[in-house]
Amino acid sequence: MKVLATGVFDIFHIGHLHFLHEAKKLGDELVVLVSCDDVCTTEKRQPINCQEDRLAIVKALKPVDAALVGKSGDKYQAIVDISPDILALGYDQKFNAEELEEELRKRGLSCKVVQLTSCADRSTTRIICKILDGK
Repeated sequence: MKVLATGVFDIFHIGHLHFLHEAKKLGDELVVLVSCDDVCTTEKRQPINCQEDRLAIVKALKPVDAALVGKSGDKYQAIVDISPDILALGYDQKFNAEELEEELRKRGLSCKVVQLTSCADRSTTRIICKILDGK
């Protein structure tokens, strides 16, 4: 079974690693879709590391079988193109699993959506705030 995990993966930390290890346990093959710089800037914030660097880090990880950078535009199309059996979401990804499954079904993809837990006290935003506060 093919599992797709998505994320920004900026300032890579233990929460990211935990998420990818848990996602890998859901199937045989883990594909990771790294958000492109344009999407990061539009939906979250300007990433610290560029998409090529974030992709290189993710590709080097043991649980990851394949990784690619997403494109801006229709966020569902990349999922349909990869055609996973399972879509693994991180604890902080704000999607309704049932609505996401329905949207993918409308596009011809039967895919189970699973929301995973992670190290909730570990987030890139918290790390950035900690650095800026000097603590």
